[in-house]
Amino acid sequence: MKLLDTRAYVSALRELTEQGREVSMTISGSSMSPFLIHQRDRILFRKPERELQVGDMVFYERDSGQFVMHRIRRIRPEGYYLIGDAQVVTEGPIRRDQIFAVVTRVQRKGQWIGPGDFWWEFFARVWIHLIPGRSLLIRLYGVFGRHQ
Repeated sequence: MKLLDTRAYVSALRELTEQGREVSMTISGSSMSPFLIHQRDRILFRKPERELQVGDMVFYERDSGQFVMHRIRRIRPEGYYLIGDAQVVTEGPIRRDQIFAVVTRVQRKGQWIGPGDFWWEFFARVWIHLIPGRSLLIRLYGVFGRHQ
């Protein structure tokens, strides 16, 4: 099996989104847990076709060149403020030109879900507001979530 540099891989996927294609990839990293789990879950994403909204999961490129997928927490005139579902610190402002894709669906625990599904809406509408208590909630999920 040939390993591909993550930056090169995501750059290639970004080019496909610029061509109007929807692409998929397996999640790498833990910043979006407990919604998405490293190497277990997949995402589908494409170039945004509408105005971005609070709760949207977006792919962006930091000024350092690092690619990140996080959720929009706030939108202000100076830019977007983003946070991973496992994080308690918001990053921003992120410029609109740094955001190149929006996640349209996810394969979570082997099941494809999207807007309108319970867990999608829970993390986009409720979890995004629970930042002060996230650490405790994630620990509780780890204890009780193992039995499911």
